[in-house]
Amino acid sequence: MAIRVFFLFTLGYFLSYFYRSANAVLSQDLSQELRLGPAELGLMTSLFYLAFAAVQLPLGSLLDRFGPQIVTPALLAVAALGSLVFGLAQGFATLALGRALIGVGMAAALMGSLKAFSLWFPKGYATVSTLLVGLGATGGLMAATPLAVLKEMVGWRGVFLGGSLVVVLVAFLIFLGVKNAPPGVVWPKGGGSGGLGEVVRNGRLLRVAFLALAFAGGFLSLQTLWAGAYAYDLGLGTLEVGNLLFFYSGTAVLGFLVSGYLADRLGTARVLLASSLLFALGLLLLLLKVLAPAYLILGFFGAFNILTLTQARELVAGHLVGRGTTLVNLFGIGGTFLLQWGVGVVVAAFGYPVAFLGLLGLLLLALVLYLPLLHK
Repeated sequence: MAIRVFFLFTLGYFLSYFYRSANAVLSQDLSQELRLGPAELGLMTSLFYLAFAAVQLPLGSLLDRFGPQIVTPALLAVAALGSLVFGLAQGFATLALGRALIGVGMAAALMGSLKAFSLWFPKGYATVSTLLVGLGATGGLMAATPLAVLKEMVGWRGVFLGGSLVVVLVAFLIFLGVKNAPPGVVWPKGGGSGGLGEVVRNGRLLRVAFLALAFAGGFLSLQTLWAGAYAYDLGLGTLEVGNLLFFYSGTAVLGFLVSGYLADRLGTARVLLASSLLFALGLLLLLLKVLAPAYLILGFFGAFNILTLTQARELVAGHLVGRGTTLVNLFGIGGTFLLQWGVGVVVAAFGYPVAFLGLLGLLLLALVLYLPLLHK
């Protein structure tokens, strides 16, 4: 039963990663068919993250009260509706609605999994959670070259219309195939609502949260849109773009899998600093149009942004861990919304080099603010 729980929740997170990444390959088709400029494309795509972030706090209460067996499938049904709306869209407004519904629906894919795993895998929680993120991130691989091939076969609308059926199927499998807790384990009652003020006043945690905004926001805004759109702008074809995004997402899977191991042995703060600096190097290579090395570095070291959540757990008291990690996650997801949209606005006005320099400058500022955490 435990293996089935792990497999089905990982499948849900795989779909979340696929949908958040899909627009990178489809950006050219969406722009041409529906006449979207860079700012509109960036805003529409970033709405996934705005909607995702907006439901995080109420989601925690719902998971505590009803459990992921009910909450995760219910939200996946919203994602299926969003995929259907997106696939039928004839203009920006409908695309935006569909994208936002997908974001709401996928919001429980990771948090619902972690909630379930805390009871199903209490002893190996860290290992199982890291494995979930690494395997689920292969959804980004599916949204690269395989999606480029599939899109040529059925069109981008066919991808989203068919995808809605897949999401419904996975929702049913989770509802029917998992339980909130193992047999004999009592479902814990959710905690109180206090403590948020204490978390917000934690200056060290806020430094980590701002790093999450710049690091996770930069990583995801590139992976799920602008890395693909930039390659198209340089004149590459669909399969070439798909291959570059495959490199990006493939190395990200490896990064997710090894980041926790390195942090346990070298220290979370040191590994976060080093990986952030190497991600900055990837941005420089992107500016120089050295694409293959840039995408490999951005993917592998960008995945280490997940350690901001690990460090959040280290900086708050035990009874505030949920609130602390949620706060950092909100900054990371909210940063993705702001940066994905912001890059589109800057690209439309000044071009890609200025936009990428902006990402680099924001990351370096966050690292300067983060440096005191190296000295506990």
